[in-house]
Amino acid sequence: MTHERKVPHPKTKLTIDNLSQALFIVNRHAKTAPNPKFLYKLKHESLKKLIEEGKAKKIGLHFSQNPRNSKQQSDVLVECGHYTFHIPPTKSDFTELPHLGKLDGSVRNPKTSLSLSQAKTVLKTYTGITEIEQPPSSPRKNRPYQKPIFKKLGERYT
Repeated sequence: MTHERKVPHPKTKLTIDNLSQALFIVNRHAKTAPNPKFLYKLKHESLKKLIEEGKAKKIGLHFSQNPRNSKQQSDVLVECGHYTFHIPPTKSDFTELPHLGKLDGSVRNPKTSLSLSQAKTVLKTYTGITEIEQPPSSPRKNRPYQKPIFKKLGERYT
């Protein structure tokens, strides 16, 4: 089940196929990104909107492969086009969805060739979310070097 997917043209309609390919690319890059917060938010909001519109469907719950502080944690399996994704569950998901047990490692998403920037553009267009550029985390780079001041024991710094 390894189909090659065609790259969606930037000006084409936002189809389920295009959106699911973009979600796949964003999700794959988020796993290794230095700051994945925005990518995961984009994925989650896109899937939420697709579910609300009936274009994606919640299938069931899986045990998470990487539980946080507990020994067991479940994720919701969502099917969108030819792709499946995991999202954090809501309280209602535990009562409404069947538990599918352990994740089946033999089921894989089809490969696609789409750049991260194209995928982000597709999902940003779909959700309306924009990425806020964060200022550099280290303010030390902007300050000029200041020599250390050594005082005798007992003297105060002023």
